[in-house]
Amino acid sequence: MMKLQRGMVMIFALVVLLALTLLGIAALGSSTLQQKMAVNSQQQALLFNAAEAALAGVMFESEDEQLLADDTLLDPISEARQGDRLDPISQAFSCFIDQGFPSRTVTSSGFSPGTKHQLSGTQDSQNRLQSWSRTAFVREQACRGSSNVIGGSNIRCHVFMVRGCGQLIGSDYAVANTMTVTVFAPVSQ
Repeated sequence: MMKLQRGMVMIFALVVLLALTLLGIAALGSSTLQQKMAVNSQQQALLFNAAEAALAGVMFESEDEQLLADDTLLDPISEARQGDRLDPISQAFSCFIDQGFPSRTVTSSGFSPGTKHQLSGTQDSQNRLQSWSRTAFVREQACRGSSNVIGGSNIRCHVFMVRGCGQLIGSDYAVANTMTVTVFAPVSQ
């Protein structure tokens, strides 16, 4: 009878040990999955910030008094207006396909007044993140709003699309963010 009880205790102990082992393996798998999700979420935030920095770079250059005062340099908006028109209905506006639209790069050195940001480089000091923008002219249209002066004069609204892109080096994936910019300008002839 004693041997039978010892055998049952040993079987019970092995079953409990097996259950604890399976529980530990499941916990390890769950924590590994959560770690991967956290890393992915962090990378998504970095890429989104890189795309936002690229958009900010276009706005920085477009408002840079030193760049605007230099007749030999063009800001991205002015450069896009002189180039081909983008038709968003039939054309893709890609981060990867160079369609000849003005492109700017944001590097870890930041923005410098009086400079076209076209040098290649990485956005962060760890050389793992790229950030760039593309700017395209879309159309010229009547300005909308409450001002009769704008609507009735020789001023028109020029509409541009600006796409900011962020990518981890070595990845085929990029995060993009797009904004529409409207600029008051004289009517084209």
